[in-house]
Amino acid sequence: MRRTLTTLSLVFVMYFNVSGGAFTTESLIASTGPGLGLLILILVPLFWSLPETLIVGELASMLPEEGGYYKWVYRAFGPFWAFQNGWWTWLYSLVDMAIYPVLFNQYLSFFFPHLSPVMQWLIALAVIWGATSINLRGAGRVGTVSVASGSFILATFLVISIASVSHIHHLPWQPFAQAGATRLSGLGVGISIALWNYIGWDNASTVQGEVIDATRSYPRALALTLPLVTLGYLVPLMATLGATDWTTWREGGWPDIARAATGMLGGPLAICIALAGMVSAIALFNALLLSYSRIPFAMAGDKLLPAFLSRADARGTPRNAVIVSAVWYSVFALLSFAHLVVADVLLYSMALFLEFGALIALRMREPNLRGAFRIPVGTAGVMLLAAVPVVILLIVTGLELRDGEYGLPAISAALGAALLGLPGYWLARRFLQGADQVAL
Repeated sequence: MRRTLTTLSLVFVMYFNVSGGAFTTESLIASTGPGLGLLILILVPLFWSLPETLIVGELASMLPEEGGYYKWVYRAFGPFWAFQNGWWTWLYSLVDMAIYPVLFNQYLSFFFPHLSPVMQWLIALAVIWGATSINLRGAGRVGTVSVASGSFILATFLVISIASVSHIHHLPWQPFAQAGATRLSGLGVGISIALWNYIGWDNASTVQGEVIDATRSYPRALALTLPLVTLGYLVPLMATLGATDWTTWREGGWPDIARAATGMLGGPLAICIALAGMVSAIALFNALLLSYSRIPFAMAGDKLLPAFLSRADARGTPRNAVIVSAVWYSVFALLSFAHLVVADVLLYSMALFLEFGALIALRMREPNLRGAFRIPVGTAGVMLLAAVPVVILLIVTGLELRDGEYGLPAISAALGAALLGLPGYWLARRFLQGADQVAL
């Protein structure tokens, strides 16, 4: 693999692996209310993202390999659990990647409001294969596009925030919550939306074989990206909530929010934020395709997927894994996953907790294995740190189960799909590794 990703480009790849801007936070505010939505967005990075970034930072520094978290689990627990980790990752990536072409069309509708369903699907395919063409030119090109896209998006939200300040006429966190939002089931779904906006800190680890000075760059990038993402949500929300009527907020509504919050500048800024939404959707898909495609590439190298997926071209790009991933995402772009955020968070968390366990196991079994960054606590301290997000997920899952119409079906579907990893591993062992042994 060619090492072409710098710390700066890794920051913005990571930014798009996790966030991509304040887009979708308007849905959280609309479903929970201003004060509760802001409080959740403050607490989640403290109690969910901070423990995760510390643990992921140590693992990434300790084992800076292509395949990232899949390789961590493989080293700690062997091929069975590594396969499950890869399978769960692939499942939530199908949900994730179906969302971003839809997001692109939401903001494109600001300019062309009457697109037919067929045209929207064709545009979704153009987004998918446009991002694929960038990925096929290598990780360095993805990093360059991510830096340019992220800079434009952050600058647009910053200008809207500044322009909104003179129009603030009430406290942005009032009222605290809308009616029914504090019910246990509604609260669980609201927290899931916030968690979805903060998951993915380990995603970019899969391209560490393409990062310059990977053992130091990944922890540094985490330290820069976490405050960037958090402030990228809170600054525009605080400014625009104080200058608008939050009851008019809706999914995909940032152009209307910008128009309502910024007075005479509302028209031009509405156009800018609609363009930023389209740029964000493409950049999100672009950066995540880079990360997700390295999992089948690494699994194929371990003979857990067909061997052709492990081939790289002259640039060091796993071309076959990228193209096969894009084909799958094109198929799933036909389906609507708007209501599967709960399932997405659960599947991601299951894979993440395996990674937490990997760090604990490696610290106990290989105490001398370490990189440039190490959490300054003992193994018991790491266990306590990992327990915080685990407890949060258990609480949120329990709250969601109270919602029989929304949470329970999504959780049941996620667990059922996750269990398919068991026969999947047997098939890989039986037909892929078995065939290799026969050839030998």
